[in-house]
Amino acid sequence: MLTFALYFGNRGFFPETLIAGARREMAAVLKRQGHGVLTLDAEATRYGAVETQEEGRRYAKFLAEHQGRYDGVILCLPNFGDETGAVAALQDAGVPILVQAYPDELNRMGFKQRRDAFCGKFSVMDVFCQYGVKFTAFPPHTVHPASADFRQHLDWFAAVCRIVKRMRRLTVGAIGARTTAFKTIRFDELTLQRYGITTETFDLSELFQRVGDIKLSSVACRAKAVRLKAYTGWKGVPEVKVANLVKTAVALDDMVRENGLDAIALRCWLELEKQLGIAPCVLLGEMNDRGIPAACELDVCNAVAMSALAQASGKAATCLDWNNNYGDDPDKCILFHCGPVPQTMMSAKGRVIEHPMFAKALGAGCGYGCNVGRIAKAPMTFASTKTVDGKLGFYLGEGRFTGDRIAKDFFGCAGVAQIDGLQSKLQVIGQEGYRHHVGVTFDHVATPVREAFTRYLGYTPTPL
Repeated sequence: MLTFALYFGNRGFFPETLIAGARREMAAVLKRQGHGVLTLDAEATRYGAVETQEEGRRYAKFLAEHQGRYDGVILCLPNFGDETGAVAALQDAGVPILVQAYPDELNRMGFKQRRDAFCGKFSVMDVFCQYGVKFTAFPPHTVHPASADFRQHLDWFAAVCRIVKRMRRLTVGAIGARTTAFKTIRFDELTLQRYGITTETFDLSELFQRVGDIKLSSVACRAKAVRLKAYTGWKGVPEVKVANLVKTAVALDDMVRENGLDAIALRCWLELEKQLGIAPCVLLGEMNDRGIPAACELDVCNAVAMSALAQASGKAATCLDWNNNYGDDPDKCILFHCGPVPQTMMSAKGRVIEHPMFAKALGAGCGYGCNVGRIAKAPMTFASTKTVDGKLGFYLGEGRFTGDRIAKDFFGCAGVAQIDGLQSKLQVIGQEGYRHHVGVTFDHVATPVREAFTRYLGYTPTPL
């Protein structure tokens, strides 16, 4: 649940009943949608709204007294509103601001009934731009709080607030060195830090030391074994491999907890396979299902993208390869990875197998841990980030997993994605130097992700 501070703008010559009605209507809508409400007392200003600079300063003091208790501000314009008071009230709010304006009704256009919020919204937005106050506004320009349009705006704005809150102070654990063969996932820690993203690095030797010190009989291991056994299918997996996966899962959880990590990127080959005889794919998928974005192949930048996508959708995200064409269909491709796809994104319960690539390269028995299956049919949003010349860039788009057939002998966990204009998008992705990975989550949430990235976080967009 999020909590929104409500701000009501006013112009003195408009009917005060418009303010009273808006206070009731807006609070009721937010509560029905499951959000908390923080509202200045109706007696604190004229009609419980803000019109003057003095009232704006009073509202700013109200926000300061409740700092940390609200995730965003909804600036509600029941009528034209006063832009100067709005600046005084909100220029130091420190959270995203949604500007909402009431629509006029064609049969209520007399002076005593007309709102003129359509026009007043422009004035507030204009002066906010002049003062550098960051704000959000979605189309259509005017919406009633009880409308379906406003409910969509509210869902988007809630996603924006979740993304901004998480990404302004994000800590990613880079566990292991960059996977040697993949220069495609190189990144600049200092660039990420400029955007509030801290990278904490750990040598794989620490993970191995932790796994070696963990006793399978411990309470944590017993609980993790129960969780993993219920999570997916394990038929045919040797018990010694299950044990090593359980201990590795506990070790990763300990590293996340002890170091305050919000997300991780893991060097997943070849040391884990050589020393423990496991592939950690299923563990990464399970972490994603618990809300800990986990990318394979030490792809820190896609762990960043996954973190935002998961906040936007409220669901798991995963890291996939742009992997195969789908016949001759120009708008379809196969998105795939070995087996770290979260179970909640799969069409049926998965099955843990030995990683065939490692079996071929290193010999049989060295790579148990891929959770194989197919990605479920669903709308989806995809994104990726990169660091170049001190800037954090991103691309973003929407499509859907179609449920189209993929050959039974296709290894790993994959889905057919349909994306309008795919070929031109792939050209941009390649020519702009983005990696072969892409972060994906279910639902269409590109609108709030783009709003958070560009307006509040300062990331540089690469239009597709």
